[in-house]
Amino acid sequence: MISLNNILYFQAGLGAIANIVLLFFYTIIIPCHRSEPMDMISCQLTFIHIMMFLTGGQVWLTDFFVSLNIGNDFVCKATAYINRVMRGLSICITCLLSVFQAVTISPNTSLLAKFKHKLKKYMIYSFFYFWSFNLSFSINRIIYTGAYTNVSETNQLKVIKYCSLFPMNYIIRGLILTMTTLRDVFLVGVMLTTSTYMVIILFRHQRQCNHLHSISHLRASPEKRATQTILLLVVFFVVMYWVDFIISSSSVLLWMYDPVMLTVQKFVMNVYPTITPLVQISSDKRISMMLKNMQKL
Repeated sequence: MISLNNILYFQAGLGAIANIVLLFFYTIIIPCHRSEPMDMISCQLTFIHIMMFLTGGQVWLTDFFVSLNIGNDFVCKATAYINRVMRGLSICITCLLSVFQAVTISPNTSLLAKFKHKLKKYMIYSFFYFWSFNLSFSINRIIYTGAYTNVSETNQLKVIKYCSLFPMNYIIRGLILTMTTLRDVFLVGVMLTTSTYMVIILFRHQRQCNHLHSISHLRASPEKRATQTILLLVVFFVVMYWVDFIISSSSVLLWMYDPVMLTVQKFVMNVYPTITPLVQISSDKRISMMLKNMQKL
């Protein structure tokens, strides 16, 4: 169990550092360089992942607040609520990233082409809607989360060192699970649809370039690199998200959290926000150019 926790701490540290580094590069790229519409989405996703690591149940942040003599109950409610909001935003913004990339690479003859010049406007509306929805949708975490006392007497479901979930009515529990499932199924369905659409476009582009004997141009295409990166992230996200969802949902329905299973769930939950910045840093040529320029100084 200690070795599993050490792996979890290493993963959280690596993920937090990678996301902070990526956020630093985006704060330079967006105002100082030629930014792309996807940069704003990626920047927001990076911030969300940093907040997920800070509130994801690793003991460091909770211990820090406790050392400041801030009440455990307040700390548990705040961190659980923020983490749940960030997890919801993670799937929403990843879906938005997939949709906007599909619009960006769509041919000028397609139905999606008319939305290209309005991407920034729709992006701002989408951010406002997603934040408003998830801030409202996750309010139950404030009500049903609090400081851990005695699980044998109160039937609390201990989830981290100081915090637990309070018992809730079966109807409320089922309603929350149903609404969460519907949201996630819809967003994952949109991601898979747009991903399939992007694969079809890339396949057609590949055939056209093969026909024109200009494969080198295809390999050098920034749109293709960006699309492949997003496709990789979407596939990774869908797999990890549903493994995490199955574990957490079954644990809440059965009202039973095995310590090892809880650690495995946290590891699975953190895989996507850990891998995402590493993939984006390695695939973004602007970041590699900035790193090379820094080495010359």
